[in-house]
Amino acid sequence: MGHWMTVLWILLIAAVGVLAYIRLAPSDPARWHMRPEFTENRNMAGGVVRIVETGPDGLARLDRIARATPRTSVLAGSVEEGMITYISRTPTIGFPDYTTVWQDGDRLVVWGRLRFGRSDFGVNRARVEAWLKALQAQSG
Repeated sequence: MGHWMTVLWILLIAAVGVLAYIRLAPSDPARWHMRPEFTENRNMAGGVVRIVETGPDGLARLDRIARATPRTSVLAGSVEEGMITYISRTPTIGFPDYTTVWQDGDRLVVWGRLRFGRSDFGVNRARVEAWLKALQAQSG
């Protein structure tokens, strides 16, 4: 029985360590605050890209929506810079997802992706589409 208790304690400590790393791992803006070239909407296992016509003020309007989202904060960027990267965390474990948004003329490009794992189970897509729905509701 003593051997199994030791194994269970080791597993418990390892699980707590992994969860702590997920919650506390630093986010390097140089890695996550970037602007790749996307030309079309994409659904990926670990994220989503949406390109929408918003007019030149789309980023400023979406910024207000993103900042009002629970467990979401700015990692880097600003409206004045023309690009912002947000970190959104899941409620229980605190998995970080990154959403980079930039203004490209009258278009807004929104790129949401996960940090850990291979699939986000549609979480980034749902968040990005909710933000864009709220943005559309503001327009009219």
